[in-house]
Amino acid sequence: MDEQRLSAPKIAPDGYKTLRGVEAYLHQCGLEKSLIELVKMRASQINGCAYCLDMHSKDARRAGETEQRLYVLNAWHEASIYTPRERAALAWTEALTHVAETHAPDDVYAALRPHFSEKEIVDLTILIGMINLWNRLAIGMRNPVVADSAAAAA
Repeated sequence: MDEQRLSAPKIAPDGYKTLRGVEAYLHQCGLEKSLIELVKMRASQINGCAYCLDMHSKDARRAGETEQRLYVLNAWHEASIYTPRERAALAWTEALTHVAETHAPDDVYAALRPHFSEKEIVDLTILIGMINLWNRLAIGMRNPVVADSAAAAA
């Protein structure tokens, strides 16, 4: 892996602070912490962001997410261990993360309606946009994944 290119918080602290403000909003908007972390994990899987996958898998576990659901997330379409609400959010996450190809299809949007209020749909869409932005920052700046001290000692 290449060395980190630039540190966004050091070079553009005001911009980074603004992004952190959006994150603060998302964490108090009413979406479940577990759903937020599943969405962040799925978008990060699609984008191949090791830094974000490392961070959000730890955050998800701290929030009570199970190892099984994290391991199976890449194949959520085939697993019944996710709720209908989570499945709708994951489909929307995939559609928006691949928006150049999907153009946010009407059927995927319609599947949200039984499970999310209008405000929740907007908040979910902001969440998906933000994790895609964080993925691009982390990948573009080559944010390193640092080995956990316990794993490094083993």
